[in-house]
Amino acid sequence: MPELTRRYIVMTMATEGPFDMRDPDAPFVLKPWKDPAALRALQTYRDHCYPELGEELAAWIAQISSGPTVRGGVGSRNEQHVAAKAKSRAKPKVGSRARSRPKMKVAKRRVQKKRKGGR
Repeated sequence: MPELTRRYIVMTMATEGPFDMRDPDAPFVLKPWKDPAALRALQTYRDHCYPELGEELAAWIAQISSGPTVRGGVGSRNEQHVAAKAKSRAKPKVGSRARSRPKMKVAKRRVQKKRKGGR
């Protein structure tokens, strides 16, 4: 994949700590093979990047999607969260609903004007 070139060497940190949020050149690593949220982020990135990179990312996503499901620690937790979120969004089954009746047209009453002269 010529568009996906190696730009960083990523190593495990000697101590646990957050990444430097002030460093604009710091890499942020996602593992789309092990984390469904990372795969979704990769799909979103593909949809919003320039076409040549998008094509290569699409091929990579297809390869990941066709392979076996492998989950890591964070990936397992994200998978449970995605499943719970999807379950809460599911529409409840609709039982028998009473049909609404069509409204009947009501004839307009004519208002008769009183005539002058007492008739």
